[in-house]
Amino acid sequence: MEYYGDDSPIAALATGVGENALAVIRTSGKNCLQLLASVFSNPQKLLAAPGHSVVLGWILSSHKPAERIDQVLVSVFRAPKSFTGEDCADVSCHGGSATTTGVLSSLRAAGFRDSLRGEFAFRAFMNGKIDLTRAESIMEIVSSRTEKSLQNAVKRLSGALEREIRAIKERLVEALAAVEIFLDYSEDEVSNDEDEKSGALPKKPLISDCLQRLQELSASFRVERLYQDGASVVIAGRPNVGKSSLFNRLLKQDRSIVTDAPGATRDYIEASIAVQGVPIRLVDTAGLRETEDAVERIGVEYARNLAKSADALLYIVDGEAGLTAEDEGFLDGVSRERVIDPGKVIIVFNKADLVSERDAGRLFVSAKTGQGLDDLAQAVVQFLRVSGDESATLVGVASARQKDLVDRAVDCLSSALVLSEKKEPLDVIAPLVRTAVDALGEITGQVSTADILETMFSKFCVGK
Repeated sequence: MEYYGDDSPIAALATGVGENALAVIRTSGKNCLQLLASVFSNPQKLLAAPGHSVVLGWILSSHKPAERIDQVLVSVFRAPKSFTGEDCADVSCHGGSATTTGVLSSLRAAGFRDSLRGEFAFRAFMNGKIDLTRAESIMEIVSSRTEKSLQNAVKRLSGALEREIRAIKERLVEALAAVEIFLDYSEDEVSNDEDEKSGALPKKPLISDCLQRLQELSASFRVERLYQDGASVVIAGRPNVGKSSLFNRLLKQDRSIVTDAPGATRDYIEASIAVQGVPIRLVDTAGLRETEDAVERIGVEYARNLAKSADALLYIVDGEAGLTAEDEGFLDGVSRERVIDPGKVIIVFNKADLVSERDAGRLFVSAKTGQGLDDLAQAVVQFLRVSGDESATLVGVASARQKDLVDRAVDCLSSALVLSEKKEPLDVIAPLVRTAVDALGEITGQVSTADILETMFSKFCVGK
């Protein structure tokens, strides 16, 4: 049975499936280079190749007489200086399903098996080449949709999060050691400090500092997930206030039909954009009004339902007409009935190019000329609570697994400090600090179980 944790030779397509100029097939494991050499046109040259070198040759079919499948470049990596820590080889062949299928078939016949999801990264972790935060960042890089999310994932791949967690853990271990010394020896033997003699928690400022750093990490999760997953922003308002025009302007292409006839938008239209590094699912909806048209009425209902579930609602107002009775009725209903969270609503006054006098504090834009769109983008980003340089220096946690473990450590340290204030005995407090240390160890993988590892790596792509 195939399972994570063995050292058998594995192979997988590491690039996308389909017609491409080039494809990379990754191999790793015991006797990897010997097996590959058995289907390579110049086996001796491949076997003699040093690590971090490239060999040109042909992949041959396994049957006799052998036939050439494709001319390839084989990048050789020898243990332990490879991604997985094992002997590895990346076969760069021509793209296309027939070529990659042929190469993989030849490798299987030579003795390779298909890799499991995330098995290359799993082996890298097991062989001490990466920790779990770096492993998770690999998939974050693959799924990044904006430059900002990519930059943050690269920080974690470079070890920024691991170093922060390790630094906090080392300080907590120091504090835990001081606590346990007090438990093992009498107070008079280990300290002359009057506060510690009175029963205070040893290294309390150290624990408080670690707690603050962990709380900052926990708070970073929402921002990091926003950069990774994005947000849903719905454009709503009365008919003919410029919703579709603004939608098209933000997309920089004509997607929605624009006409003076009210009710032109019957169904919702959505598209993806990036606003200051945040992926946005932008949705244009039907004008909010009472109507006898059955189809338009369905569109209005769609608009209301989408507005309820959106992360932000851009309520568009005709800047020339100002807030009408219908606008105030809708906004009053939002505040009164709270079917839509009032905190999600951003009021945007369109047609700024036609308005000479503007009330201070109101957000004016022009879908026609593009005026005020930078202010609108800034307002959306600030509303989503992402500042432009928030993560420039702060490393963040980006997976639910990391967040849960950081929160576990935060809860334990918070409880430890509360119990210390109540003058509770140290043998009650020490297990809380120890649990916090173990939680941080789980983040990087110093503390782990087979079930947890298999669950995590099984979510990766094949070939990663």
